[in-house]
Amino acid sequence: MNSKESLLETLAQSKIYQEYERAFGDATGLPLTLRTPDAWQVAQKDNAHRNPFCTLMAGQSRSCSACLQIQQELSNKACDGPATTTCFAGLCDTAVPVKLGDETIGYLQTGQISLKPLTKAGFGRVRSKLDELKVPGDRAVQEKAWMESQQLHRKQYEGAVRLLNTFAEQLSAVSNQIAIRQANTEPPAITRAKAFIAEHLSEDLSLGDVAKAVNMSRFYFCKSFRKHAGLNFTDYVARLRVERAKELLLNPNLRVSEIAYEVGFQSLTHFNRVFRRVVGKSPTDYRGKVAVG
Repeated sequence: MNSKESLLETLAQSKIYQEYERAFGDATGLPLTLRTPDAWQVAQKDNAHRNPFCTLMAGQSRSCSACLQIQQELSNKACDGPATTTCFAGLCDTAVPVKLGDETIGYLQTGQISLKPLTKAGFGRVRSKLDELKVPGDRAVQEKAWMESQQLHRKQYEGAVRLLNTFAEQLSAVSNQIAIRQANTEPPAITRAKAFIAEHLSEDLSLGDVAKAVNMSRFYFCKSFRKHAGLNFTDYVARLRVERAKELLLNPNLRVSEIAYEVGFQSLTHFNRVFRRVVGKSPTDYRGKVAVG
């Protein structure tokens, strides 16, 4: 499992995600999945709110292939924001990106719903596609399952997607905090190193300074820190400084430049660049969004 998959699994098991998934399902009746960008499986297959027709199709290799193409299309379209696609059966799926800074680490996915009335004539078109794909199965059973698909007005569905987008932003913020403390166990020297970093965060820290403080060689400290912290030394310090900066940005009386130097950045330009990479927006934009919220 790579670091991105590990981070996403930690998010999926977090209390904030599991509570939101239950609440979202109870409020909307829609399934919700947190998946990796390259997940090679049909979304929602294990969700209690999954569509009965989609569940039938997931068991057939020919229709499953068509569904997986939809997942890939969503991944391609949803890099910068929510994206919706419609499958051959006329059912909509939506993906909302979850980011670690400016990198997409996964997607919140929902859907398997119809934005149009479900009619026998409508299934006639679906039946033709099933025949074209040579999907086996009892068409009467498939029609019954399709007719049981959830229907929503477009405005209702767009509202649900906006809720997901807001939640994706919350998960993105949490992912940065998890990235800092992802390692559950670590040698005492690494624990001491993290404490030393936190204590001297406002200073011009170097890898050599920290290695010396914990009586390790630069080479061994660099290797060991990356292994147990899940981030290299530079990225760890940068993310820790950004987290502290986010707290200070809540104070409207502090200038951004003051905050940059307070948390250890040696230039405002460097601070702005790193903050945008980690958070996905500039310090000024972040402060404005928090103030409005």
